[in-house]
Order: sequence, then C-alpha cells, then structure tokens
Amino acid sequence: MNTTAAMRWSSASLTDVGSVHTVNQDACLDLPAAGLWVVADGVGGHNEGEVASQLIVDTLSPTGGHARLSAFVNEVEDRLQEVHKALIDRAASRNKDMIIGSTVAALLVVDQYGVCLWAGDSRVYRCRDGQLEQLTRDHSQVEELVASGGLSREEAENHPHANVITRAVGAGEELFLDVDVQKLCHADRYLICSDGLYKEVSEAEIAEHMKYGDCVTICRTLVALALERGARDNVTVVAIKFDAV
Repeated sequence: MNTTAAMRWSSASLTDVGSVHTVNQDACLDLPAAGLWVVADGVGGHNEGEVASQLIVDTLSPTGGHARLSAFVNEVEDRLQEVHKALIDRAASRNKDMIIGSTVAALLVVDQYGVCLWAGDSRVYRCRDGQLEQLTRDHSQVEELVASGGLSREEAENHPHANVITRAVGAGEELFLDVDVQKLCHADRYLICSDGLYKEVSEAEIAEHMKYGDCVTICRTLVALALERGARDNVTVVAIKFDAV
C-alpha cells in the first residue's frame, strides 16, 4: 500500500500463460510505491513478442517519484519511445519485414489524479459505485469499424479480424500513445488487462467481481474464470483500489 496527501492505494497483479500457448507473451508491472501499473501484451503472430513486452516493463520499472503528474507522463512517454526505437532496430537487424511489438496500457497516479496511457488493445477499466467503464479505446481494426458504424458491438466480438491491432510499441515508423486524465474518487477500483481476459470474461462479470474483495482476490478470481473458459490467450490482470486519506 502507498499513500499520498490525497489518496492511498493497494494493488495486485497476476499473469498466466493460459490453456493454449506455451509461451507467455504478456508482462506486467505492479509498482504501488511509484504510482505506476502496466500491462504489455506481445503482438500475437509475430516473433519475440515476449521480448517486446518484457522490455517495456523493464524500461518503465525505474520510473516514478514525480511530484507533478505531467513530468511523470513525460518520462513514461519518453521511455516508451525509446523501447519503440529499440524494437524497430532489433527487428531490422533480423529481417526487414519482421515486427517485434507489444501493446501497452498503463495507469500513472500522483495525488488525486491518474492518467491512462495506451497503444493497442490492452485495456484499463474503472469500477465506480458498482458501475464498470472502459477508459481506453482499443486501437484495432474492428474498433474502427464499430466507431464508423460499419459493425455492431456484438458483431465485433466474433469478427475474424478481432485480433488485428492498429497500434503497438515497435510497430510502425512512429509511436502514438493515447492519454486520458482521471480524477480519482474514494473506493475507485481500476483494472488493467490484456485481451486474454476480456475475450473470455464478459464486462458484466468483470464488474461483478470488481465490486468485492481485495485486489489479490480480484486478480485470482478473474484469471481463474478465464482459465475455466479455455483461456485461448495469455491472461494478465492488474487491480488497484483507491481510498481517500
């Protein structure tokens, strides 16, 4: 648990290779002392996805200790740009058409404010007053179709291109990160997860399990539920609970 002048928080994390794959290409960071939590999911179908996700969490591990949220965000963005370039260079040294990439979803907190920062389809959810809200918007082909009205939300869930993402660290010439600022409230619960969770567990189920129990229980319960459903992908969750001091 960590405390600032405005908020205190506790957190937990859990990752599992799932029931199909032999390599876990997910990685996560649970740093309550720094006010930083991250989930990275190596781009499926490409080589060394586990290298990309691990490089993200390793590079972000020393981050934190800022009195200003803007400085914290700038440092995280700068470090992710460094990873992006390193992965592009690594891929180019092997094969000009090779991609070594990973999604990233992060929550950064200073005092009463948090920032969600992401690229790809790993998500950040907030449960407030029992209501679950997805704070991130997937960078994926199906999400673009939904946004344009070309596809319904129900059709998107089973679309053959559901796994095709449009942004990732290490993919494309430039890395564009989306950022969203949140005012934290007493009893807020946040969840960061890879797509291996929400493709097996509905948002209604996620909401129900986030209402009760501590962060460790939330992580264990959600991962267990994904495994019960077959866990076709790696599953990673990070849970954070906030309370006013």
